[in-house]
Amino acid sequence: MPDFWKRLRIAFHIMINKNYDYKQTVELNQLLDFLGISDSLTDDALKEATYFACMKVLSECMGKIPLKVMRHTERDGTLSQRKHRFYRVLLKRPNSYTAASTFWALMELWRNHYGNAYALIDQRKPEAPQLYPLDPSEITIFYDDARILADIPDVYYQYSHGGCQLVFKSYEILHFKNFLTRDGITGIPTRKQIADTLAGALKAQDMQNSLYKSGMTAKAVLQYTGSLSDENVKALRDGITAYAKGSVDKETGGIIPIPLGFTLTPLNIKLTDSQFLELKQYSALQIASAFGIKPDQIGDYTKSSYASSESQQISFLVDTMLFILKQYEEEIEEKILSEEEIQAGYTVKFNTRVLMRVDQFTQINSISTAISNFLYMPNEGREFLDLPAVEGGNQLLGNGGTIPLTMIGEQYRKDGDTNAENPENSET
Repeated sequence: MPDFWKRLRIAFHIMINKNYDYKQTVELNQLLDFLGISDSLTDDALKEATYFACMKVLSECMGKIPLKVMRHTERDGTLSQRKHRFYRVLLKRPNSYTAASTFWALMELWRNHYGNAYALIDQRKPEAPQLYPLDPSEITIFYDDARILADIPDVYYQYSHGGCQLVFKSYEILHFKNFLTRDGITGIPTRKQIADTLAGALKAQDMQNSLYKSGMTAKAVLQYTGSLSDENVKALRDGITAYAKGSVDKETGGIIPIPLGFTLTPLNIKLTDSQFLELKQYSALQIASAFGIKPDQIGDYTKSSYASSESQQISFLVDTMLFILKQYEEEIEEKILSEEEIQAGYTVKFNTRVLMRVDQFTQINSISTAISNFLYMPNEGREFLDLPAVEGGNQLLGNGGTIPLTMIGEQYRKDGDTNAENPENSET
């Protein structure tokens, strides 16, 4: 950054004036952890299968949609701008180390998991800009209403990493936030709003795992006559437990030796009686619904068919992804395009057609219909099928019987004939 040291000095100035004490911050976080009111779901949430599946669906969906710089003019319509300096950055390579699919998938993961995703717009080389992801856990947002950094109040992003503090202006950071926000600036992660549901799902998973570890055997009551010391009770319990788990004979569920005069009565816990599967499935649907994910996308095909899956895919695009894509487009367009470029018709656009790919027969029929009705040129249709362009394919074609409404009857007109409006009066 040209004014790197100036910003660094200002950042430390703000910290001193506002009495930032990182030692006290660490102690406060430890106190919150001790009281059990800290954000413990930050890492544990991804261990929950449904939550992880939702993150995977949204992130991979964002990663596979091409993002292009476009320009609309009255003469040429909307065309890709391959020579624009951000075209390859958005579509292929945001920076030297990351592919576009990985970069946008990471942005979407952070946006959902942390509520906010950030990327630095590096324009030190204007002809070759780059985008770098910034860890949301190391970003602090503040509004300079006191006008310490500039004469005009603005939103600033403080990035703390490796003991270094950097402050960036709002137009230097791409900020993608969750739909849930209380101030329009900072997003709130969805997992905080469904914390109870997530916690219950994690407990259910822990219970299932503990049953597997115990060889699917529940607790049992060991009845005997007489008394044993605490040490003997512990030794007896550990020995029986070892046989029950199969850690002795390596066969879980094998024969458990019981001393003479002892009775082992298992406390059977039937998961079917507690509707464990139904409750777990209901929690999964609640978590998926909070993220706008359809049941078949998390592996629930109980009420699914081919037709319903196709309609759910369209619903997912319309109800879930279009809002997310629109937010990305608005933020990127505002931060990377100049005012002159916007006035000239430049914009950024996700190509959502990749989400609606169908079977080859349907695709060819739809392209053929579009070509024969003057919508696509033949070479544009061939481009959809990854076929090379052909000579004469850059012109609109159509059915010769299709004519404008104002030209009805012209097919009956002869040179100098004025009775074309009544075909019956024309010579045959």
